[in-house]
Amino acid sequence: MHIHLLQHGPDHGPARLTDWLTSMGHSYTVFHLYAGELTPRPNESDALIALDGPETLLSQSPAWFKAEDKLINRYLDGQKPLLGIGIGAHWIAQALGAVVAPGTYAETGWHTVTLAPESSLDLPESFCAFMWHRYVFSLPDDAFALGGSEAAPLQGFTWDSGRVISLLCHLEATPASVNHLLSEAERPSASPTAARYVQDDAQILEDANRFIHLAPLLDRVMTQWLKTN
Repeated sequence: MHIHLLQHGPDHGPARLTDWLTSMGHSYTVFHLYAGELTPRPNESDALIALDGPETLLSQSPAWFKAEDKLINRYLDGQKPLLGIGIGAHWIAQALGAVVAPGTYAETGWHTVTLAPESSLDLPESFCAFMWHRYVFSLPDDAFALGGSEAAPLQGFTWDSGRVISLLCHLEATPASVNHLLSEAERPSASPTAARYVQDDAQILEDANRFIHLAPLLDRVMTQWLKTN
């Protein structure tokens, strides 16, 4: 399969996703929309991944958002797999009629996700994932919740029998991608009273095994997602 990935900022790349696609024999193209590259056409790939980006994009729609929103809606109306992560997940939720808004708490670092009983994804009942967000979304109609964390009760959902997956949490994170976020990216906003789920750099980087444990989780999600095609 040939997969298109939409990148929304220099600090929010595909991380482990491209390694996984290559290892499974898939080809891919990354479109750097923030750098002026045009949004691809839906008939040019077998699946689409909308990556994360700075949360300021949710309140200040960039010039290219209209074209991406149209592309997302084309995929929702079609039969091809669609995956959103972070900002990409918010835009898919929004296109499905969900509410997108700042959550009570910012959530950065490593936090436990508890799988929802109705989740259609084959994942452990609880797992630790990397977080980098303040905004959250509601569950769209006809979608099945992934599960939630203490700060964000909805960490993702599936829609249309798993053909569409939206993830607030990051299973694709690597040491390199997280180090880049910590050194270069704008951090999700949090007031002192809403920072109980915000970890500092030392806490985020203290256990390298966390990144290793993400890899099989990403593999399970990606394998299930592409099997729906």
